[in-house]
Amino acid sequence: MKMTNLRNACLWLLFVTSLCCPAVAEQGKANPENTVLWYKQPAETFAEALPLGNGRLGAMVFGNPAKERILLNEETVWTGGPYNPTNLKGAANIDEIRKQVFQGNYALAHRLFGRYMMGTPVEQMKYQPLGNLNIEFPDHEEVTNYRRDLDIDSATATVSYTLDGVKYKRETFVTPVDQVIVTRISADKPGKVSLTARMTGCRNSQHSNYGAESYRIDSVGNDGLQLYGQTATYLGVKGRVKFFARAKFFVDGGKTSSDFDSITVDGADSVTIMISAATNFVSFKDLSADEKSRTMGILNKAVKKPYAKMKSDHVAAHRKLFRRVDLELPSTASAKLPTDERLKKFVAGGDDPQLAALYFQFGRYLLIASSRPGTKPANLQGIWNEEMNPKWDSKYTVNINLEMNYWPVEVANLSECAEPLVDMMCEITEPGAYTAKKSYGARGWVLHQNTDIWWPTAPMDGTAWGTFSTGGAWLCTHLWERYLYNQDEKYLARVYPVLRGASLFFLDTLVMHPTEKVLVTCPATSPENFPKRPGNRIVHDEAMGGDIMPNICAGPTMDTQIIRDLFNYTIAAAKILGKDGDLQKELTETLGKMAPMKIGRFGQLQEWVEDLDDPDDDHRHFSHLYGMYPSCQISLRKTPKLAAAVKQSVTSRGDYGTGFSMAWKMNLWARLLDGDRCLQLFRNQMEKQTCPNLFSICFTTPQVEGTLGACAGIAEMLMQSYEDEIHLLPALPKAWPEGTLSGLRARGGFTVDMKWKGGKLVEAKIGSKRGGPCKVRYGEKVIELDIRPGTSRKVSPKDF
Repeated sequence: MKMTNLRNACLWLLFVTSLCCPAVAEQGKANPENTVLWYKQPAETFAEALPLGNGRLGAMVFGNPAKERILLNEETVWTGGPYNPTNLKGAANIDEIRKQVFQGNYALAHRLFGRYMMGTPVEQMKYQPLGNLNIEFPDHEEVTNYRRDLDIDSATATVSYTLDGVKYKRETFVTPVDQVIVTRISADKPGKVSLTARMTGCRNSQHSNYGAESYRIDSVGNDGLQLYGQTATYLGVKGRVKFFARAKFFVDGGKTSSDFDSITVDGADSVTIMISAATNFVSFKDLSADEKSRTMGILNKAVKKPYAKMKSDHVAAHRKLFRRVDLELPSTASAKLPTDERLKKFVAGGDDPQLAALYFQFGRYLLIASSRPGTKPANLQGIWNEEMNPKWDSKYTVNINLEMNYWPVEVANLSECAEPLVDMMCEITEPGAYTAKKSYGARGWVLHQNTDIWWPTAPMDGTAWGTFSTGGAWLCTHLWERYLYNQDEKYLARVYPVLRGASLFFLDTLVMHPTEKVLVTCPATSPENFPKRPGNRIVHDEAMGGDIMPNICAGPTMDTQIIRDLFNYTIAAAKILGKDGDLQKELTETLGKMAPMKIGRFGQLQEWVEDLDDPDDDHRHFSHLYGMYPSCQISLRKTPKLAAAVKQSVTSRGDYGTGFSMAWKMNLWARLLDGDRCLQLFRNQMEKQTCPNLFSICFTTPQVEGTLGACAGIAEMLMQSYEDEIHLLPALPKAWPEGTLSGLRARGGFTVDMKWKGGKLVEAKIGSKRGGPCKVRYGEKVIELDIRPGTSRKVSPKDF
């Protein structure tokens, strides 16, 4: 009795505390204001549906009461099969292309590059959907108390409503533990669940050349459906991916029957559906797996586990990653609104700081759901795609998009989610070495602007895009960043050959600019932008589908910045590992001969070696500003003149653009320590380039990189850790006067917790598993700490 009274007193105290401090989440329990997306109506489009995933399998839940649709994705369902599009004529013609660029014959250089360097085929393969699970519920059109939500703290989507006095509920999740998609349909009264379920494949019109080569759907007894087939041949690359999916129905009560392609349940208490799917994909050059035995092996093991245990294991595995970080910002009445209504009110000028916390956590959620160890990296759409012919093939674009997907991975305490990118980099060096040798006559390896699941590395999509040769080098910087955050020398030894090979390629391909007298890349491009220069004339580009102004050039600023980082990181890694003394010396000498960054005629950071920038240019890419973010070659303190030039450049480009564009600007303004400008860009992104389900938009297409880039931007506003310092609250906007943050990670292997009020730091805690010295900055003051392994140190403003 006494224990009961004590428990009740504690619960009452907790309740009163929650009323007094509504912005602070209950200990051990997530705050729905920043962990739940919810809506009062079903999704009508992909941009409104709710994403679930375990890195390998993806699902989008639409939530229609009468006609549920669950879109199914499996990460290895791509058109084509192993192929290498490298143009074998490149090495013999690369010097002539360079000659024409340096002589200003850009149109001719463009045509020569297209003829001798572009891959064959010129396009990559396409990531495609597996199919759909469609469930019809008779007479469920007129319902009340409808709610559809995604709890990103439990990675579970729920649909609930009332019909004729009966409360119905659907729960869906994709478990990383048991590797199945699970949907459970229940009612609060017995015998009220009736449905007909079908699996449907995806195929374009009969005139399409990229639909599924073949697929078939069958029922299996009275409790199963299966879908199987093979992906299409595309652009002469034979479709060789075989896929198989099986849905298993567990029915509590009622009657079950089947037609040739459907399962019907009548009068059940509940129905649980488990879906397993797999392909014959083993690696980018191996399709020898048995997709059916893979699928059934997973399913046969999963069905032995009770639903409650499967769900609890799924939630625990998800929270092991998700709950590492918590962010609480001031709560307002808007935080209680449905997510789509929150968005509308916020972009209309409403006050809702907690929306940024929800968006930040949603970005972390997307990484967990689309990029887990043992899976493929998150592509343009993460792992979620409903189109047989998706925009930009839903592939891996490496002139910003793939990199931006992983900008928050370390700072947001999700280092394991970078493992798919690391695996990709270790594999892609093989085809990349072939392209380096055959197209450039060079050592090492190279990756241009795009790739797909078969890891092609040749220039692709068109000369205006394909001349970007530093995509692989840019991704190498992510490998080094992971070392900086984790300080793991065993890992560094694993990735060092990747860094080394990328560096060897540029040692062999950098050439002396005839007038600037510095080493530059050539042929090259500043991603997707077109310089205004004399001597340019329009050329017809078949790959581009029309006429285009050549943007082929020598020595774009971004290339030089990326290669400078690559060489420095390779030198640093070699020193740590005690390797390649001669290579270290050669890289150091080459760095001294490379082009410096320049300030142009209107105070901007030049995008090209020549001063070709247009002050009216509002282009979506900020390639030449890489040096300030994500790199740290430029900073307000160490290079103030270059930082001022960056500010001029980003200001002239304006505060709008695509989702990834505004996310990049957020990070740049965070490095410029302007939190209010960051918040304005966040508001602009939410207004112009954010879907109701919080996916970002690239032009009109839902994608994930803008969401993930803004997630990184919010972290950068609150804590920065470059230049060997941990900078607390560097770009705090006025609209976030108070808040709490826990679990962010800083370079050097540190974690950071903070609390602030009235726009001022109250307290911070710096921890480290490995221990070691660190510098902590708050405002203009810096202190030095020495943290013992496995401990943390608290600091407050009086310590500075």
